[in-house]
Amino acid sequence: MTKIKKSLHTELGYSTPDKITVRGRDLPSEILGHLNLGDMAFLELTGRMPTPQESVVFNAIVVTLVEHGITPSALAARLTYTGAPEALQAAVAAGLCGLGTVFVGSTEGAAKMLYEKIPFGEKPTRPLDEMAREIVADFRSRKAIVPGLGHPMHKPIDPRTPRLFQIAEENGLSGQYVALMQTVQAEAERVSGKSLPINATGAIGAIAAEFGFPWRIIRGLGVMARAIGLVGHILEEIDDPMGIELWQRVEHEAGGPRKD
Repeated sequence: MTKIKKSLHTELGYSTPDKITVRGRDLPSEILGHLNLGDMAFLELTGRMPTPQESVVFNAIVVTLVEHGITPSALAARLTYTGAPEALQAAVAAGLCGLGTVFVGSTEGAAKMLYEKIPFGEKPTRPLDEMAREIVADFRSRKAIVPGLGHPMHKPIDPRTPRLFQIAEENGLSGQYVALMQTVQAEAERVSGKSLPINATGAIGAIAAEFGFPWRIIRGLGVMARAIGLVGHILEEIDDPMGIELWQRVEHEAGGPRKD
């Protein structure tokens, strides 16, 4: 039996000797000088230009995740650069590898959680507080952390969250997913008796769901954004290095028998 070969095709971009086309648009004449980086990312992901309101909100959510200090991903990038300064791209990749359920990648978990209760394009068939009770009870039964809630530093409010929700509201992108995320937070705080603010990744997961981005790709928004921040960390590492200091101090302080 002859195997039928799959047709190979992409809608993203292609080049000829005198032309570069991205998402059906001529790169030099229709994109360069017309789109900022966030709008270009939106076009790449969706195949269409954002509306002015979508542009404001999308740019806000990706800008939020560019920089957050000396995080584990920034440390991984800096230390990798210390060992391999000839491979900047490897240092950035090392930092990106640490974006998971604790840092940045929880945007994906938050969106998945919301979509499971309200599939995109559908309206809630039950009260949001009932859905929130089910969500929180499920995570508590598994002794799992509700994605998008809590922060080790920002308490009782993550200062990024109210601003993100404000921007979404002002631009018509605050709907049922934002409302459900807020209801989940209230329920989680009620049953735990703890302060569990919606963190930035929870807010971004909810707003990204309002856009309709598939939950499997939402972590990618943070990957795109944090790559920019990691390049900034490596530039600072070149000018004012801390990698060798960190390595030598850990080697000195962690080596030898335990002191406790």
